[in-house]
Amino acid sequence: MIDVPRPVFEQLVEIALDSIPEELGRLMENVVVLVEDRSPPGQNLLGLYYGVPLTQRGTTYAGLLPDTIHIYRLPILRQCNTPEEVVDQVRITVVHEVAHHFGISDDRLHELGYG
Repeated sequence: MIDVPRPVFEQLVEIALDSIPEELGRLMENVVVLVEDRSPPGQNLLGLYYGVPLTQRGTTYAGLLPDTIHIYRLPILRQCNTPEEVVDQVRITVVHEVAHHFGISDDRLHELGYG
């Protein structure tokens, strides 16, 4: 497993978020992105979106806590052998979880290469 210090890893997440097209970034409302070292117990996840996708928000959507995107540092690092692989996996994971915010399914993300 490669070691990437948390501050550097957080910068990679920021860079991945900044790479999202501006017109999509503007549509990300009420979303918090968190970097955590570990995924929830019993789950081997690289990231997790928790919230109400934009495609499912109706006229009654109001007053809810922000959606959250969790990016899990150690599971990502365990899958990578080089710094370049970490950069790529962080980008893929961030795009994957942001796509869930926009209502894109896991099946479609796999088809697009972000599975």
